[in-house]
Amino acid sequence: MFLVTMFLVTRRYRFSASHRLHSVQFSESENRVLYGKCNNPFGHGHNYVVAVSVRGPLDAGTGRAVDTACLDELVSRQVLRPFDHRNLNAEVPAFGSLVPTSENLGIEICRRLKQHWKEVFPGDWPKLEKIRIEETPRNIFEVGAHEID
Repeated sequence: MFLVTMFLVTRRYRFSASHRLHSVQFSESENRVLYGKCNNPFGHGHNYVVAVSVRGPLDAGTGRAVDTACLDELVSRQVLRPFDHRNLNAEVPAFGSLVPTSENLGIEICRRLKQHWKEVFPGDWPKLEKIRIEETPRNIFEVGAHEID
């Protein structure tokens, strides 16, 4: 007999994108001080690793908490296709006026997944739990889905 009935399932995805950290709220010199080398006028790139964590009960029939193929398709459609090999500043409308920091990228990914979640998972479960972005091995960012409207 199994005692655990609720699981946290995390899937990892990869995409490459470039960006420039630059805010119109600050002068050129303030941006250089604030963002350093990440303010390079020509941008710079990262090989991002995005982890999507989903919480749900064990389905007695399938023995799974989430249909990972459905999750993969949702992430592919809402994250990988729009962001992979893109200049986030120039090619992703959400970052036209928003600085594409990894924090903001996490919020945008979470917002996109939540916006389309019920199309793929119409029931009460699974629930999107959090997004984790590894920008570099030293720079890792997490945002809880409950924190995003």
